[in-house]
Amino acid sequence: MDMTEQKKNEIIYTVKDRCKVCYTCVRECPAKAIKINNGQAEIIPSRCIACGNCIRVCSRDAKMFAFSIDKVKKLLDTGQPVAAIVAPSIAGEFTDIADYKHFVGMIRALGFDYVNEVAFGAELIANKYKELLESKPDRPLISTSCPSIVSYVEKHHPQIIDSLVPLVSPMIATARVLKKMHGDHLKIVFIGPCIAKKVEAGEEQFRGLIDEVISFVELRRMFAEKSLSENNVEASEFDPPIAGKGSIFPISGGMLQTIDLEEDFVKGDIVVAEGRHDIIEVLREFEEGHLEAKMFDLLCCNGCINSPGMSHKHQFFNKRKNISNFAKRKFDRLDLNRWQEDLATYLQLELGRSFQADDQRFPNLPCAGEIREVLREFGKKEPEDELNCGACGYDTCHEHAVAILQGLAESEMCLPYTIDKLHEYILELDVSNQKLASTQAALKQSEKLASMGQLAAGIAHEVNNPLGVVIMYSHILLDEMDPASPLYRDLKLIVEQADRCKKIVGGLLNFARKSKVTIDEVNVKQLIKNALKGVILSQSIELQIAVNTRDPMLECDHDQMVQVFSNLFKNAVDAMPGGGKLSVLINDAAGSGQLEFQVSDTGSGIEKENMDRMFEPFFTTKETGQGTGLGLPIIYGIIKMHRGSIRVESNNDPQKGPTGTTFFVSLPRKASDTSDENAGEPITG
Repeated sequence: MDMTEQKKNEIIYTVKDRCKVCYTCVRECPAKAIKINNGQAEIIPSRCIACGNCIRVCSRDAKMFAFSIDKVKKLLDTGQPVAAIVAPSIAGEFTDIADYKHFVGMIRALGFDYVNEVAFGAELIANKYKELLESKPDRPLISTSCPSIVSYVEKHHPQIIDSLVPLVSPMIATARVLKKMHGDHLKIVFIGPCIAKKVEAGEEQFRGLIDEVISFVELRRMFAEKSLSENNVEASEFDPPIAGKGSIFPISGGMLQTIDLEEDFVKGDIVVAEGRHDIIEVLREFEEGHLEAKMFDLLCCNGCINSPGMSHKHQFFNKRKNISNFAKRKFDRLDLNRWQEDLATYLQLELGRSFQADDQRFPNLPCAGEIREVLREFGKKEPEDELNCGACGYDTCHEHAVAILQGLAESEMCLPYTIDKLHEYILELDVSNQKLASTQAALKQSEKLASMGQLAAGIAHEVNNPLGVVIMYSHILLDEMDPASPLYRDLKLIVEQADRCKKIVGGLLNFARKSKVTIDEVNVKQLIKNALKGVILSQSIELQIAVNTRDPMLECDHDQMVQVFSNLFKNAVDAMPGGGKLSVLINDAAGSGQLEFQVSDTGSGIEKENMDRMFEPFFTTKETGQGTGLGLPIIYGIIKMHRGSIRVESNNDPQKGPTGTTFFVSLPRKASDTSDENAGEPITG
């Protein structure tokens, strides 16, 4: 077993690599001795009662207990006499062995000199309990055979510690019997299902009685190492003193049956309870004074046959039946006279013990205001938000909030809260993905523009000079040609097309040129007026300009910005051949130190499949000869040189609302803001 994560003197520990933080151990721990720290479940040794519930319920084997196999082997090698005292629940462990004498023989084969029954010690303690009950005690008593119950009272209910029966457990009683029989030099190893026995054996008041404690899990491993089975060992009887009915001690109510008592529900003299839920409730009600009985027989597990030291956690009723059959077979063979003599002899031993309060309760419970604040932090703003689903390991949201304030839990343990946060993260991730997609589109656009810039520069260099000669001579020929000549129309067409080529090449030059931005302080109202001078507006087009800013001044390159808005205005006019409305709106961009220009038209709109290609060089929706497809790419380049952004929204479907297109141009007010860090958003459609 990997012990690397076990701290010194820590009986139960967490294997962190196996822990998936399902909070099952938190839910099943009666002492709430497990805290969640940075998403990992950790044992709090000071609060732990070593009941092993966390081990029993963990499907990942992330909770383990310390093994003592090597220590037992060394003890057997010392040459001193060593006795194995075996818990009666061994019959529930070895359900595969028909005759108990075979597993006694297997234990002897490991090297033990004596193999004794803890059941005899259980009978001694049961008789002592009977004497106490018959003496009519002046206060209710809590049984102390289960070391986890004792530890739970000492740590978490110290105010009722005086109600614990001051008697040792059957394990300690048996050890005292054997020391009396064989002398103090005898070494004793307890074998049983209970992990808490490892803690009990180490108590100062029991020093020198129990040398080591191993579980049935460890015993099976020792058998496997020596290849021991019922087929290769000699069957053997337990060493005296032989037990009688004490063999049924490990099942619920077994102590009462050992001394022929019953839980009388009418009188209510004796209350039997077992398991996490019942013992918590019984001790709480006992402490509050709601229960009246002479004796409370409590077991932390559902009977010792369900303890974490058992090698298999299933077949509960089959194990119970095996123990009953084991007790019956032994009692049928019992020498009653010898048994009664042994009982009479060893009942004279000192079987008392003391208890020490070890208060692990939190000194001050959080106030209602603190609890309510924590509940709000993980989404429980109203009482109806408290689902009490138990997924966090706590029965109620209120208990979870208290545990957070006590440092035992984290708000992320709340499953509904975590799911809500996950939805928020998904939405944020979706927004990030959209921004990333826009950025990728902008990068692609930049690559296209760079490539087209190189192409344009090459075309301008190769075509511009010969095109100038063609244009000059075609104009000379046209001037000299008689308009009545049949060649005049053909020559005029050549001149027109040559002039068109000049415009295209001029557009390419503007597109390819890395213009230097000359910054001036410009009044945006005057900027819009200057841009409108180059646009012919028919009487069928309504113009509306609104400047909604207290400071109309903008630092930019005036001429380049005139080119930007002139192009946008021309495109808007071209989109409304039958007339419409051209709107120019200037606003302060909220909290960004930028001005936003909105240029809107009520034209036919842009088809959705063309939106992503709006700023692509040479792409145009105009008829052949009506546009070069370089206007918007040039606008894009100018705006990016000013560290601004441009985006477009459009609708061409009348069923979805009014048709038209709006361009949004955002520019930083100050030239000092036109740094790379303050670059505008990428193009979006």
